[in-house]
Amino acid sequence: MSLISRLLGKRADTRDAVRPLWHRVVEIAREKRWYATGGVADTVPGRFDAVTLVMALVMLRMERDKASDDTLIEPSVRLTELFVDDMDGQLRQSGVGDLGVGKRMGRLMSVLGGRIGALREALAKDDGELVAVLERNVTLTAGADKAWLAAEVRALHAQIDATSAEDLMAARIAR
Repeated sequence: MSLISRLLGKRADTRDAVRPLWHRVVEIAREKRWYATGGVADTVPGRFDAVTLVMALVMLRMERDKASDDTLIEPSVRLTELFVDDMDGQLRQSGVGDLGVGKRMGRLMSVLGGRIGALREALAKDDGELVAVLERNVTLTAGADKAWLAAEVRALHAQIDATSAEDLMAARIAR
């Protein structure tokens, strides 16, 4: 850290280590097949739903390491901070004023937490339960292929879950 940075109080961003993972989460959520084949609505709410869906799967993987070691505990906090920063910026860019941002951010964090819990339970059950969770938590178009979407979510979950902590932190989630 330079003398000027120390004097001005600037510190290294502790989120830099997880920034590639955040970008990979967004990249996966923007894959055309979610929208074209799976029927996720290509709208602001639909894209938010896709990001929170992929984010929830990554957070479930990071959560799994809490039981065995602490490797991904701190990075999961930093990843959540990047999610919050990005959503805050998106809200401000869409015209939400300072007074409304905090309230909406609280709701968005609640949505993410709810989706993590719902997916945790649904992934342990059959595809019918997963489809029901996706219907409640993802903005879908009319005629969405819910069975395909559930199969893709299950496959992505298995892929992320099989990813080592090192590969996850390096954003090496193959697709």
